[in-house]
Amino acid sequence: MTIGEFISDRLGKIMLFLCCTAAAALLLRATGTSPGVLILLLLFLFLIFTVTQTSEYLKCRRHLSGLNALMQGLDQKYLFFECAPSPCTVYEQKLFELMRDSGRSMIGAVSDAQASMQEYREYIESWVHEIKTPITAAKLTCRHLDSDSRRRFSAELEQIEAHVERALYYARAQSPEHDCIVCQVNLADVVSQAVGNHRTLLIQSHMQIETGDLDFTIYTDRKWAVFILGQLLQNASHYRRIPSPQTTAAESPHAPDLNASPPSILLTAKPLGRQLQLTVSDNGIGIPAHELFRVFDRGFTGSNGRLRGGSTGMGLYLCRKLASMLEIDMQIASEKQKGTAVTLTFPAKQTAETANNRNLTEL
Repeated sequence: MTIGEFISDRLGKIMLFLCCTAAAALLLRATGTSPGVLILLLLFLFLIFTVTQTSEYLKCRRHLSGLNALMQGLDQKYLFFECAPSPCTVYEQKLFELMRDSGRSMIGAVSDAQASMQEYREYIESWVHEIKTPITAAKLTCRHLDSDSRRRFSAELEQIEAHVERALYYARAQSPEHDCIVCQVNLADVVSQAVGNHRTLLIQSHMQIETGDLDFTIYTDRKWAVFILGQLLQNASHYRRIPSPQTTAAESPHAPDLNASPPSILLTAKPLGRQLQLTVSDNGIGIPAHELFRVFDRGFTGSNGRLRGGSTGMGLYLCRKLASMLEIDMQIASEKQKGTAVTLTFPAKQTAETANNRNLTEL
């Protein structure tokens, strides 16, 4: 609280004091009080008023500073009224009790919401584990079908499994402290596992996987990193360039030559000081420039998603959310009809350990 705010808050009292003092001075002067005595009396009253208001200002400022320090020290700000000291005056005590009752009501609502969210998360995780059994059974059943039917059913089952996995990680992202463990892992192993998890999709999409030197150590959560890379591989496969047999060079001489190179994904890594940068690039259809800044928004599908179908707008949103929790910087660059490149910058060991300690503290 500044002096100007204090004076503005008590402007009515100050005006009342000045009016009463002026009236008293006129009355005393009319009764024959000498000017010297009157001036001394007015100076004395003004001094008392100034001292009392200054003391009141300092008291209010100390009280507000203490309350502000208390608020800044609370992790759950809604517990403020439970921790704040009771005021002195009766009116302020009554007002404080009303605010405390309101705060307790809000605490109850927050607790109920947190319990409901926890139950929902546990249900989703349980459902995911239960749904994996019929998916596995369906995959085994597909083995008895002819090759064409088996290929088509396997592709659909893999899509179902990808959606299920996405739902699981979306639920886990709400409480990362229960599942996220940052440790030292080998980048090549992470990439190999992500590629292996989506081998069927990559083969059916005729995607060629090219890798540079990936024999580096990173500090991250292995499962979450595999999931992020898996989402990027799925996107590259889904938005690959598909040659149209109806379009020939004679019919459309200015169309890009889609047969010039097969669909491919390139994974390269390079040290960046104490950090490590992994780039996942493809030669797919690319993302329009005016949509690029929205691709990490939840539920955003874009023109490519509407054109190809099957897009939920949750893949890159989850990738960015999980990457942020792991202190991984995630950037995307793309050019229409030329491809997309996603760069993941893994943190140094100290930064990763800080993120891990934060998650453990929340737990």
